[in-house]
Amino acid sequence: MVIIDTGVWLALSNRKDQFHERAKSRFLDLEKEGFITTWCVLTETCYLLQKRISRTAPDIFIQQIYASKTKIFDLSKDHLPRVIELTQKYINLPMDLADASLVILAEHLGHGRILSVDQRDFNTYRWNNTYPFQNLLL
Repeated sequence: MVIIDTGVWLALSNRKDQFHERAKSRFLDLEKEGFITTWCVLTETCYLLQKRISRTAPDIFIQQIYASKTKIFDLSKDHLPRVIELTQKYINLPMDLADASLVILAEHLGHGRILSVDQRDFNTYRWNNTYPFQNLLL
């Protein structure tokens, strides 16, 4: 399964986005492997779609997620100490909850294969405090 970050969902949803064609191409190339994201990423995506595109854009996005085979990883209360640890470690970026959730997801999956437009942050983050992400978009 390939992890998907907010920026890729935004790019796929907006033909005017600078990453739209690249995201669309990579999404189709990797579709057979399956995709996974987190509720934090979906929440952030819906907020930004509503703000940048339209009030109805989040509804369309949620319908597409529902119809797809994309899996959604749940953070639990037990993950919160790790969220705090990560956000403190990367405070200079800074790291937000959505990004922390993806680091935790990578740790859960045992790999950091991700689609993200956020090159700076995902080149810096390490899952299990050691392993770099492999950004399949760039």
